[in-house]
Amino acid sequence: MSQLALSLLAGVSARHLSYMETGRARPSREMVLLLAQALEMRLRERNAFLQAAGFAAMYGETPLSAAPMSPVRDAIDVLLQGTEPNPTFVMNRRADVVDKNDTAQWLLETFNLDHTAFAPTYNIGKLLVSPKGDRAFIENWAEVARPALTRLKRDLGGVHARDSADEELLSMISAALMDLGDAPPSQEADPLVVPVRFRRDGLALNLFSTVTTLGRARDVTLEELRIEMFFPADEPSKRVLESRRPTD
Repeated sequence: MSQLALSLLAGVSARHLSYMETGRARPSREMVLLLAQALEMRLRERNAFLQAAGFAAMYGETPLSAAPMSPVRDAIDVLLQGTEPNPTFVMNRRADVVDKNDTAQWLLETFNLDHTAFAPTYNIGKLLVSPKGDRAFIENWAEVARPALTRLKRDLGGVHARDSADEELLSMISAALMDLGDAPPSQEADPLVVPVRFRRDGLALNLFSTVTTLGRARDVTLEELRIEMFFPADEPSKRVLESRRPTD
């Protein structure tokens, strides 16, 4: 982004931006926050931006298990149970699974070569790229992996917002994206949704997903929560999922 474009977004002069960039002027805390807002930085990156400028971080990162998060956990539980028999995962920005419903657990156990080879929390990025994950059971793996890994790479944030676990995951998914290369040109119109076509032995499942985030979150943990819900893309898949619903 040019200085002029940023100055227009932030409502400050391009000259003042130039002075800050070259070190002739030091930004105030308010200016740092103004630029972060103009650049649409996420809360974790805003904290890193503030600290780089010599100020204290502004936004808290409250563990989901903490007492103040109880209303959020209750809402997540309602959502997880309410979406049965459709698989639903709750993830952080690193795509670690922090909660899931029973059908999501079944999906992990059914369409991964060896789900026990991964930490119990699971990481969707690692499951996608590992030979012991779900790669062998997703018929349209490249179509699914390319946007999923690209989004995950973006969600990991800039270098100042990443830790060693982020860097390890980033290295893994970057290598997978390089192997995928550029998407081949399509002769057909883009589909309304990208399906995920699972198949293992005689069991086939055709799903699509939606990703939900919490609105207006002022806490790093809450802003980074991702709720991914999978829904059947055809009648046979709907029947497979419905067959998992316990009968009264």
